[in-house]
Amino acid sequence: MVELHSIRLMWPFMVWSLLLVPVLAALYGVLDRRSRRWAQPPGTAPSSSSRGQFWRRHGLALWCAVGLTVLLLAMTRPRAVLLLPTRTEAVVLVMDSSGSMRADDVKPSRLHAAQAMARTFVTQQPPTVKLGVVSAAATATVIQGPTHDRDALLQAIDRLSLQPGSAMGAGLLIGLATLLPASGLDVNKLLNPESASTPPAPAVPLYPRPANTPTPAVALEPGSNASTALVMFTDGQSNTGPDLIKMARVAADRGVRVYTIGLGTPEGVVLKAEGFQARVKLDETPLKQVAEMTRGEYFRVANTKDVERIYQSISSRIVMREHQQTEVTSLVLCLGMGWLLLGASWGLMRRGRVL
Repeated sequence: MVELHSIRLMWPFMVWSLLLVPVLAALYGVLDRRSRRWAQPPGTAPSSSSRGQFWRRHGLALWCAVGLTVLLLAMTRPRAVLLLPTRTEAVVLVMDSSGSMRADDVKPSRLHAAQAMARTFVTQQPPTVKLGVVSAAATATVIQGPTHDRDALLQAIDRLSLQPGSAMGAGLLIGLATLLPASGLDVNKLLNPESASTPPAPAVPLYPRPANTPTPAVALEPGSNASTALVMFTDGQSNTGPDLIKMARVAADRGVRVYTIGLGTPEGVVLKAEGFQARVKLDETPLKQVAEMTRGEYFRVANTKDVERIYQSISSRIVMREHQQTEVTSLVLCLGMGWLLLGASWGLMRRGRVL
């Protein structure tokens, strides 16, 4: 798709060649009047032509004038920003395995719904895409590194078990380090921010960059790393580890999109364990912020019917696209040549000649 406002001309001086069109049109008018004068018998008044006769006589010439204009425009070597599909090479699934995921406000439980969606996602991804799985509870662990082996991925998803604690910031960080092993992320420093010595970075308009948040040598445009993505399955609640929003800023600075999938309901349910009880709710606010900061998207799973719908939606978005400034001279040239060939074919069929 071409964004018209982005068109730039590499040879703008060639726009002057368009003056050839009115010159040829004037020459055509002179020759047409001369040919009609020669074809008219002496002493007869010139006949008035109807609109239909005008188009039959001059329609082909006007058609060719448009084609010639397009060809001359091709000589300016236009460039435009095109929205082109790019290949996604690796995706890491970050699975919340904290105790609150046993809540049954999504049947049969939040964890089972997340596992079902993750299995569907794995089996229906193109075979060229590497997938990995990270489990996040009190700590985050890589239970399957990025691989093409779908059976290993499905077994890793099935091995997920509930554990105490919830450190979704750590889950996002470990997922990012797994996705970009050569990015130079200092995982230990990020997991222990009190030992970091990096000075506070300047604030950003939408979400201020928290203090001690490291940035790459050159921060990328959020969402610009089209070959990778993170998908988080969680109820949004986090009670330990690094701040989730801070880790989202780290992902955004590396251009990685994060798609967040919230499991549960805002009213939540009451969970009981060892004589204690607490209401666990879906916390959508941080999940929406993470998705917005990284140019991903947030989805909510309230029941099992949402699983397939959300999978279809996120699969269509995981095939990312990027804007590229591209020379479109060949496209304009093909359009002009095709236009002229159609006109020539029409003239040969109707009159036995091109003009």
